Amino acid sequence: MQQREEKQLEAAVESLASRVAHVKNALHSFIYKLENEYERLTWPSVLDNFALLSGQLNTINKLLKNEKTPSFRNQVIIPLLLSPDRDDDLAKLTEQRVPVFSHEIVPDYLRTKPDPEVEEQEKQLSTEAARIGPEVAQKQIQTLNKLCSNLLEKLNNPRDDRDAESAAIRQNKPSFNPADTNALVGAVAFGKGLSKCRPPGPVAPGHPGQGPMMSGGPTLQQVTIGGGSGQQAGMGGPVAPQQQGQPGKMPSSIKTNIKSASGSMHPYNR
Repeated sequence: MQQREEKQLEAAVESLASRVAHVKNALHSFIYKLENEYERLTWPSVLDNFALLSGQLNTINKLLKNEKTPSFRNQVIIPLLLSPDRDDDLAKLTEQRVPVFSHEIVPDYLRTKPDPEVEEQEKQLSTEAARIGPEVAQKQIQTLNKLCSNLLEKLNNPRDDRDAESAAIRQNKPSFNPADTNALVGAVAFGKGLSKCRPPGPVAPGHPGQGPMMSGGPTLQQVTIGGGSGQQAGMGGPVAPQQQGQPGKMPSSIKTNIKSASGSMHPYNR
């Protein structure tokens, strides 16, 4: 009888270890995809990995709840040998996670209860829960249920709420100022509101269109081109008004300022 129970226990442990190994491999594969193939990873693939893990965990639960599986709660693990030295076989068996089986790590790996700090927090929560009366607890439950219901409604109808909010924003908050738009159109099309003053700068006498960039300098030459009042300069310079009412003088000619094509005009010859 005892040998039969031992064989059942060994078979159950081997089956459980193989199932856990499958879960471990699936987790490693999923983590690798998340870290290295996240650019090509699609949402259906993520759901498939979650479904695979969920199915494997359900298989383990069914195995543990099976009638033929012995109860592991009745089994006690007792350490027979503790040593502070490194154990290569143990490190290989645990994939380098537990290289030493010493007094320091045995309480953590063979613990069947939560940590003392966790137990103390659970006791405090239990004490606080016992202090709350039935009426107060019922009110808190109703408030929590109401919040959950509102959250579920928002999650179930996100598109309708979003469309309604966007429509309300468009109606209540215009995205432009009509006055600024009209002023900009008037300035571009008709020149409304634009300043008529000239930019500051010295203006040579007799050349009303000449600005500060054309005034003075050794690279400017004044060329006189003879012609009538209707003749224009070949370089498109300003035309001086024709002088009238002065006897003994010929009509004034057109004067044009032409930049000399000398080497001093090149920006790099300095």
